Amino acid sequence: MATRDQHILVVDDDTRLRDLLRRFLAEHGFRITTAANAAQARAKLEGLIFDLIVLDVMMPGESGLELTQSLRRSNNVPILLLTARDQPEDRIDGFDHGADDYLAKPFEPRELVARIRSILRRVPASAPAQAPPTEVALGTFVYNLRRQELVSPSGPIRLTSAETRLLQVLATSPGQLISREELTQRSQFNGNVRAVDVQVTRLRRKIEPNPKQPRYLQTIRGQGYMLRPD
Repeated sequence: MATRDQHILVVDDDTRLRDLLRRFLAEHGFRITTAANAAQARAKLEGLIFDLIVLDVMMPGESGLELTQSLRRSNNVPILLLTARDQPEDRIDGFDHGADDYLAKPFEPRELVARIRSILRRVPASAPAQAPPTEVALGTFVYNLRRQELVSPSGPIRLTSAETRLLQVLATSPGQLISREELTQRSQFNGNVRAVDVQVTRLRRKIEPNPKQPRYLQTIRGQGYMLRPD
């Protein structure tokens, strides 16, 4: 039997299905949060801890498979994929990307509940999901993720909205490599990968003692960027 402490994130771009799942799973005792796409899901994950994600594979923009693979770099939250594609190679692809289970559409809602409960029974009670950091230290600077504020010993440092979005994404996964493509999507740079490089250069001027030899916002050549706080 589910408890209200079991919090599920439902991610699907189909408004009707998303609302139906929200109501049905809530009726079976789960606490439900919803998102219409991967970007909204990431925003929810930055501020909340979930016991499981029900995730549609085919979504515009970042797909469910891409989001699953990305989350697996730093988050062990169980993921159940939903998709209209049910060939063996599709299921194998889902598991290879890090999914815990795979359910084809259309499905019987009671089967979804049964699979969710089965996954949650397998999750060790001693290994809850880790909450994201609330602050990261960058030398004499401190970035607060909740307030989205960079502070120096002399006071707040002004960041543009683009710099804030970029730093927020990097600070949410300190010490983790994030590709330029993923940074572009999560920072909402409208598909312009070059914009990431421009904003990284500007941000380094504000947080690095020597922007030409960055200590905190590091380039991983050919792969992406990584924030290495103190």
